Amino acid sequence: MFVDEIKVQVTAGDGGNGMVAFRREKYVELGGPWGGNGGRGGDVILEVDTGLRTLIDFRFMRKVRAKSGEKGMSKGMHGHGAEDMILKVPPGTVVYDDISGEMLADLKNDGDRCIVANGGRGGRGNIMFATHNNPAPSVAENGEPGEEKQLRLELKLLADVGFVGFPSVGKSTLLSVISKAKPKIDAYHFTTLSPQLGLSQTKDGRSFVVADLPGLIAGAHLGAGLGLQFLRHIERTRVIVHVIDMGAVDGRDPYEDYLTIREELAEYNPELLERPQIIVANKMDLPDAEVQLEWFKDKYQGDAPIYEVSGYTNSGVEELLVAIADILDATEAIELAEQGEANEVEEVKVFRHKREHATEDFFIGRNVSGEFVVGGAKIEKLLKMTNLDHYESLIRFARQMRTMGIDEALRARGAKDGDTIWILDFAFEFSEDGSAYDV
Repeated sequence: MFVDEIKVQVTAGDGGNGMVAFRREKYVELGGPWGGNGGRGGDVILEVDTGLRTLIDFRFMRKVRAKSGEKGMSKGMHGHGAEDMILKVPPGTVVYDDISGEMLADLKNDGDRCIVANGGRGGRGNIMFATHNNPAPSVAENGEPGEEKQLRLELKLLADVGFVGFPSVGKSTLLSVISKAKPKIDAYHFTTLSPQLGLSQTKDGRSFVVADLPGLIAGAHLGAGLGLQFLRHIERTRVIVHVIDMGAVDGRDPYEDYLTIREELAEYNPELLERPQIIVANKMDLPDAEVQLEWFKDKYQGDAPIYEVSGYTNSGVEELLVAIADILDATEAIELAEQGEANEVEEVKVFRHKREHATEDFFIGRNVSGEFVVGGAKIEKLLKMTNLDHYESLIRFARQMRTMGIDEALRARGAKDGDTIWILDFAFEFSEDGSAYDV
């Protein structure tokens, strides 16, 4: 089954919690803190595997979570970091943040990587909080939560040549003739339900990849037929080949078919019409093909070359392959000259998506009961990394809130002694002297 678009929720691993521990040995006086740090959570990484041709594996893994880091241990031992979760994708996969619509990466080459969700750092153990004034702290951090993202993956096939045209014009037959591909061929519309790839080679040894794209119809750019689903694959092709049924088997006008396909390409992406184009007058073995071709040439005003071909008798096929190879050679030379990369080898890329930062540290509102609610990415993250089992950790969290200006902001909003304040599912009573405790 060919799958070229999928949504998946990815969650990186949380950092391991730091530990509160103290050194207690018979002959060691004042051993001090001995709790180690937690390990780092695993990243979620997408990596290109050229052996894949579809995103079907993601149909069975709509939610993916990397492993969390290990907790810190006594004797100052740090927890192990978790292994990264590497998900294989086919070349040509474009990665989007489904919420913001931002493109995170365009993965084209074997080994290209994109770190789509960063694992959380490990929480610090109490050995890290020891100071001259507090040599035996009972404070430790919980691990940082791993990033969570809703992704949209789109596969855009990497092919040199794209066959476009109405259904049943002979694209699949032509592909089977010029390559070893085995597309489904039958005498009804929309026989091809997914793009098919084939490797073609000329007699002089030049080779290129051809994509047979499902039949387009009028309104394809708006979603009619299978057009909108597969038009994206044309964006990757360097040469567009219009396959036209000159036999007019269904009573259609070949020239009107050509204009309709061009219009659909222009509506989807006007830049597609700037690509090199070839017109294939297919089914020239049929009785009325010669007459239809003359009428086509009389109306045609463009400069794209026209090649007479029969996928049934194989006539004109080799001339077509040579013409495509010649255009590809010229197109490749022009593109490399423009980019100044004619002698460079494209390196494996690693896309590192930076962590998102909140535009504001906190906000204050009220819930349905009229109680104050404090929210915001920064303060919520601080709460999640606070070990609520230790009093010193709570005092440290209260001090962090005062430093951020939350106490002052609550007073400005009318908070008084005894009012309940909520941050996520944690509640405390507000106090004018700045102290806070769990209720």
